Amino acid sequence: MTVIRGLAAIILLSVGYVSISSGQENKTLNPAPAPPNLLLLVHQEFPYGKANARNKLAAAIARACNRLEVPNSWIALQSLTGGREVLSFDPFDSFEQMEQSFDGWKKIYAAHPDLARMQEEVDALLTNERTIVAVRRDDLGYHTDNIDLSEMRFMRVVEVRLAPGHESEFVESLKILGEAYEKIKADSPWVVYQVNLGMQSPGFLIFMPMNALKQNDDLLSWKENLQEAEGEEAMKRLQQIARESYVNTESNLFVVNSEMSHVSKEFAAGDPNFWTPMTIPAAKPAGRKGTVIPAADQGTGKTIARKTREKIRNR
Repeated sequence: MTVIRGLAAIILLSVGYVSISSGQENKTLNPAPAPPNLLLLVHQEFPYGKANARNKLAAAIARACNRLEVPNSWIALQSLTGGREVLSFDPFDSFEQMEQSFDGWKKIYAAHPDLARMQEEVDALLTNERTIVAVRRDDLGYHTDNIDLSEMRFMRVVEVRLAPGHESEFVESLKILGEAYEKIKADSPWVVYQVNLGMQSPGFLIFMPMNALKQNDDLLSWKENLQEAEGEEAMKRLQQIARESYVNTESNLFVVNSEMSHVSKEFAAGDPNFWTPMTIPAAKPAGRKGTVIPAADQGTGKTIARKTREKIRNR
């Protein structure tokens, strides 16, 4: 959501590797719990001491959007390792749907100026923002069909930047690793995306959704078994590819923040207690007969925006 307004030109000029299935129905929201065909990733960094204010604004925006028909969904991921940042994981079926989302947000902001104002307040807190558009590579994932994003509580993200012309070597390395995982019957699936826009050198993103941090223990315990399953020749080949093809790799862990996320009802049905927890309304203060007292945590307009701005000013 945060950068949809600025993506129209990029979308229309996009070129490069795209392997999106054209047979899928174009939906306003992507309700499927499976990894999307197209992924918009927004990395946002904020000054120290401003994260709490930013998170409150983001949660208020998400609550407002939960009561509106907005053009797309997103999952908010907060970093546990690496730099302090929030990663917005926005699923799409196609570039066409992304463009339609851009047009849809213009109408939403025009109809709900207070929502636009809250978004502007989030933008004002930013110190850095990086946007990436990536396309799913079905040939490089491992047991991708077993991934249910509605059950995700943590996400391990590996970013790989390659030297130009070495994409085929990376593909080879993923296939070697996938075969080794099959041999030891590893049950932690991953999905791979090829960066289409937003990165200088050729890049790939590997996502490993996890429902518990225990899965990291499993990855550590499989290390020796994987090396044995790969075999000496395959291991030497992997090391050669890493030396000659990789410019940089970075692996980080993120936690899902459901309060700052906006997902479809169908998606949330996978675990409604996590994605749409019931809130207990605060007791209404006594008022004069005929006076309307707004319930706590209700209303997407001026009340939320005003209270949020007051909290930020008072910090």
